[in-house]
This record gives sequence, C-alpha cells and structure tokens, in this order.
Amino acid sequence: MSKVSGKIRDRAGREVQTRPQDAGAASLLPLFDYQPRTRIVFGLNSVARVGELARELGAKIVLVVTDPGIVTAGHVDRVEHILQSCGHGVVVFAEVHENPTTRDVEKCLEVAKAAGIDTIVALGGGSSMDTAKGCNFLLTNGGRVQDYWGVGKTSMPMLPFIAIPTTAGTGSECQSAALIADEQTHQKMACLDPRAAARIAVLDPTLTVSQPPLVTAHTGVDAIAHAVETAVTKRRNNLSLMFSHESFKLTAPNLPRVLGNPKDIEARGRMLLGAAFAGTAIENSMLGAAHAAANPLTAHYGIVHGEAVGIMLPHVVRFNARDAAARRAYAELASAPEIACVSDGLDSAVEALIARLESLLNTAQIARSLADRNVKHAKIKIMAEEAAKQWTASFNPRSVVAKDFEDLYAAAFEPRGDGE
Repeated sequence: MSKVSGKIRDRAGREVQTRPQDAGAASLLPLFDYQPRTRIVFGLNSVARVGELARELGAKIVLVVTDPGIVTAGHVDRVEHILQSCGHGVVVFAEVHENPTTRDVEKCLEVAKAAGIDTIVALGGGSSMDTAKGCNFLLTNGGRVQDYWGVGKTSMPMLPFIAIPTTAGTGSECQSAALIADEQTHQKMACLDPRAAARIAVLDPTLTVSQPPLVTAHTGVDAIAHAVETAVTKRRNNLSLMFSHESFKLTAPNLPRVLGNPKDIEARGRMLLGAAFAGTAIENSMLGAAHAAANPLTAHYGIVHGEAVGIMLPHVVRFNARDAAARRAYAELASAPEIACVSDGLDSAVEALIARLESLLNTAQIARSLADRNVKHAKIKIMAEEAAKQWTASFNPRSVVAKDFEDLYAAAFEPRGDGE
C-alpha cells in the first residue's frame, strides 16, 4: 500500500476505501519494543532450583538480600542451604526496611563489598528487590543512588540478579526499576535501567503462605491496582494489555480466596503469577494517577503502599472514565474476568468494575476514607502538588494536575459503601 495525496492506494495505484481507525497511526495503540530480560521459573517448590540457576549465571559468592520477617519465616535458612549445597559461598544482608532509603542501600553495599560477591539474590517483597537493585547500581557503577534517578543512567554491566518474591504484589521481579527514597528528603526516586532487571525470577507459591494476613491483603490490592492502571495508561499497547488482562483475571477472583483460606496454594499461585504479569505490564506501559496519589500518603502519613493505592483507585477510575478511550479500556478490562460485558454498555461495565474493586477493598479490609487513616484536610494542597510531580502521573490517560489531585483526595475523604 502507498499513501498518495492524503489517500490510501494499493500497489496498482487504485484508491482503497479505509475505515476511520485505519486512516492513520494516531488512532493506533502506541508502538512497543518488547525485550524480555527476565526468565520466569514458576511452580511449587521451584525455589529448590535456586542453586543450579545461580550456577548457570556463573555464581561463586552470592549476596542474599532480605528482611527480618523472611528470616523468621525460615526462608533465608532454606535458600542459604540450597545455595551452599551447590557450592556457592553465601553472605546474607537481612536489614531491609519497608520503603527502603538510600541509607538501606548503602548498608547493603558495605556487606556486598566486604564479601566480594559476584551474584545477588533478592528474597522477599518489593523492598528487598529495590534494595538489591540499588546495591547493584552502586557496586557496579559507583556513585550515589541519586545518580541513577531516571532512565538508563548506567554505563557498566551489572551483576547477575535472581529475584525470589515471597509476596504477591509489587511485580518488581519482572521490572527494571528500583524505588528508593532519599534518606534526607524522603523523595521517592525511580531508578530505571534495563541492566537492573533480574536475570531470573523464581515464583514459588509455597513461599507466600507465610505472609501475615495484612501483608497478603495489601500486596494483593497493589497487584490488582497494577493490572487496572496499566490497562489504561497512555503507553498501553497490545502487549502490555495482554499482561494487564491476564493479571486481572488471575488476581481479582483469587484475592478473596487467599484471604478466606491462607493455605489455598492454588489461589496463592494464581496471585503470584498475576502479580508477576502485572509487573511485566508496568515494564511495558507504566502506571497512573492512583500510584501518583498514593506516594504522598505514604510519605506524610506512613500509610502502607498497597492500602494507599487501594484507597485512591476507585476515585481515579471514575476520574479517568470521563475519557472515552479510557472508559472503553476499563470496560474491556472488566470483561476479562467476566465482571461485565462491553456489549451491555461501557458505562454499566465501568460501574461494575468499580463495584468489584470496592468489594475487593472491603474484603481486604482497606480503609475506605482518608479520615480513617487520620489524614488531615489541611494537607490536601501540598499532597496534591507532590502527586502532580510524580513520574507516574505523566502516564495517566487523562491529563492530571494539582487541582485534579486536590479533588481526588477530597473525594477520598467521603466514606464508601460495601461495593454492592
């Protein structure tokens, strides 16, 4: 086909009738360049393969980055034993904190340097993975974490990295970003670089059974929010939508199952896989206003990330659904787990999606009003200004400025019903 004088013609020069959506690239979803960087190993007791997988990467001395809770659960001893039985030297850094800061990364770096490690294993939730990635940046490329704030700031290869999630939430095991807060300013820095991605992600549902109920709830809501936000961002594309929809099909029905029966290993597996797929969607389409609004809530009031995102998510969906393309995208997402059917009308499908989200939030015992978390109305303006500056806000399907975030926060002070 060739385009001549604004018309579409075939090779013989004949004018071809086109549908409006075929008339130009502007109507298509964005182009994408998919370069899968992470091998995914999924299955019951798949963690038993970590030693052989590390050997495949040429490991000799492995740094295990984790947190005290994972030590208490016994997972660290198990992973350490598996690695040692395959001939690897092992050193453990078990001082990861939730929402890690530059100081956490620096302490991890000290351990890594002293041991002369050549491979990193992150065992835990997103905080362990962020700390491991941050350490990897500094160990291989030098400088400070602040030097890698942004995209593609490394100049040297990074050490092989294996991610083993023990929560079904962040999807960090399938992302090339590290989220680290500045110790002094508390500004959360997104450091994205293809080299930071895990070479291998080991998804073993048995490791998630030890999660406390609140952690299961908060991380599960985070995974669902990832599926919902990635499905409508400006950067969404055919590939990312495949992962967003499959993630939502896996997580939306199974979060209530794992909350009702924490030992339901099948539901645990579906949540873990769904979280990883959502992480892959983020890697290819980014996030939106719900995450931008959540970060100031965590920074000012210490609200756990999953809960902060959950509180804001229904309000952001309502805000975005005023855009025709986003409304259709939400309706199509709702069709994935058969919450609604697009053919019954976009508006009713979006309302059904919101109702299901609110029901899930209630099941997870997420606060339904900012007042329930002692947020003050007086803080709305400064939080809105901070939210508007968050990187994820730029990918929201509707343009969202500080005044919009003020309205979203104000709406989140109104208590919601039961989602029915």
